[in-house]
Amino acid sequence: MNSNGSSPHNNPHQPFWLLAELTYACPLQCPYCSNPEDFASTRKRELNTAQWINALEQGRKLGAVQLGLSGGEPCVRQDLEAIMLAAREMGYYTNLLTSTVGLTRERIDRLQQAGLDHIQVSLQGADQRISRRFAGSDYFEHKLEMAKHLRAAGIPMVLNFVVHRHNLHQIEQVLELGMELGAEAVELANCQYHGWAMQNINALLPTRKELQKAEEAVSRFRQQHQAAMPILFVVPDLYEGRPRPCVNGWGTTLMSITPDGNVLPCQGAANLPGYAPCNVKQLSLENIWNNSPLFERFRGLDWLPQPCRTCDEKAQDFGGCRCQAYSLTGDAAATDPACSKSPQHASVLRLVEQAAQSPGDQLIMRSTQRNIINLNE
Repeated sequence: MNSNGSSPHNNPHQPFWLLAELTYACPLQCPYCSNPEDFASTRKRELNTAQWINALEQGRKLGAVQLGLSGGEPCVRQDLEAIMLAAREMGYYTNLLTSTVGLTRERIDRLQQAGLDHIQVSLQGADQRISRRFAGSDYFEHKLEMAKHLRAAGIPMVLNFVVHRHNLHQIEQVLELGMELGAEAVELANCQYHGWAMQNINALLPTRKELQKAEEAVSRFRQQHQAAMPILFVVPDLYEGRPRPCVNGWGTTLMSITPDGNVLPCQGAANLPGYAPCNVKQLSLENIWNNSPLFERFRGLDWLPQPCRTCDEKAQDFGGCRCQAYSLTGDAAATDPACSKSPQHASVLRLVEQAAQSPGDQLIMRSTQRNIINLNE
């Protein structure tokens, strides 16, 4: 790899979406969090304001136009407004992904003035009890207050409801809440099982019957409220028989930057063995995007193993999720076992059966102490 980063390369792709994980710090302890299990280790190495702005400038020059500001909880960063303003001046469309913890009415107004275009508000439940149980803290009423102010300010808002075994029964309540709050859309996002969610899969993974009932609830709601907001229902691909496309093609669309500056093709890629991520503190984004072994390893279709290589669906799913393949098989280059054509699909069937037989009454909460709670208490 070149040391300074601007050499020509034959990579035909340019990033469209830049995900800036500003911090892994968060006051919540969600047991399905997408952050790495060693999230606390990056806190002292976080990029400062100038470094983040420089990284965003480089991303914009590469072609990125959509910017996600995420975490952890991005509102923990006191320089969020400064980063938002700089991004707006560069021409990004900015999307804040937040639990709303750290927001106030005044701060929402400041962020809007700085250039906030869109916001995604996460919900753990449709009421105070479920929300408190799965966030580890009671912020439900705060979320509702902030959501109402966001809509009053005219900021487009999507509600993101992370769905699992213990809150599937609240789907219709969440959809009604979405209508009440004037959400642009509601995303019912079943847990995808990586990191903390994989640690808790036996407690979180619903059964096929429970998923079917949830889908029926969504269908009823759509029939009863045909003019309501769009609803996106994301089912775990462990049940689909086909894997979801890995970030719309590995190293073709998304570039993710961790709080300490590591640059990844997706949020979970830091843990793949043998391909240490490059860091924006040492190398340019252009060099990393075009030349990093981690980005190059699974870009395109030539690397695909069998049966993917000769599959007529390979241009749709790109062999599936690399992180899921690694977590379930120990081989990041394997066919994603979520696919029924995978030689290792049986590992997924065993996971599903194991979760169905589990009482699902214990959770490891996202914390440095890995607190375990009993859901029956």
